[in-house]
Amino acid sequence: MADFEQAMQIVVPSALRGASGFTKNFERLGWDSIGGQAETKLALQQALEWPIKFPQTFARLGVKPPRGVLLYGPPGCSKSSVVRAAAHASGATFLSLSAAQVFSPFFGDAEAAVRQVFRDARAALPAIIFFDEIDVMVAKREFDGSGGGEGGTSTAMRVLSTMLNEMDGVESTEGLLVIGATNRPACIDAALMRPGRFDRIVFVDLPAEADRADILRIHSRPMQLHDDVEITALSARTPFFSGAELENLCREAALLALRESLDAEKVCMLHFEQALLGITPVSSKESMRDYIEFAEAMGHLS
Repeated sequence: MADFEQAMQIVVPSALRGASGFTKNFERLGWDSIGGQAETKLALQQALEWPIKFPQTFARLGVKPPRGVLLYGPPGCSKSSVVRAAAHASGATFLSLSAAQVFSPFFGDAEAAVRQVFRDARAALPAIIFFDEIDVMVAKREFDGSGGGEGGTSTAMRVLSTMLNEMDGVESTEGLLVIGATNRPACIDAALMRPGRFDRIVFVDLPAEADRADILRIHSRPMQLHDDVEITALSARTPFFSGAELENLCREAALLALRESLDAEKVCMLHFEQALLGITPVSSKESMRDYIEFAEAMGHLS
């Protein structure tokens, strides 16, 4: 059975061969490779993995899984990684579309790309459609100017209209989940967050101290660490660090050991301390305020 599961990660469904915008998740990314983010993992397991693995239970209880999940939070907090891990764990087809793939200088191409990815997903169920940086693709209508022209804003408005129409059709499609990720939740049009579209809205926060320790252990696992390396001490010294920045800390510490000597066998605490001096986290108490206020408004924080 394990051989069949491995083959499923490699073989592209025939309906998707040559499909526009198709991204297949070849990387075997498991939940244990992502530190922290317990709430985000659980939300995606409930939305995708459980309905696929336990359909009879959902049918017996009359529970309909969410059709859309919006992940929001500061950059570097593993939003893309948890989506890929969810696709791998569930065995679902993974399709992603970024702003770079959507926008085109030719009129109508952007909307066509969105329609195509939904068409491809319906041909290869169960499936995830992942829109990374979704705020870049669609315009919040309150912010849209009244001027004419076919600039980026008008294109984003057409993409928004297309996405709303396509997501309304997801309700009748079993096994299709739409996931969006954004660092700017206030820029998402309210119509996308209505029931039947993005049913679940999940705050992907910066990792807490214990989670930072888990992340540091995961990314330092391939490294040979000196006995003086104290992961718990490092986690206490890295407030406001994202998972990506903690990964970078481990990488920079290893590079410092190599710069010191190409014959270096272990990475020491001193290398981590030196690496810390060169890394300033993107997030801060001030920058997190908007996320906290949005989360409180959505009822995600008590």
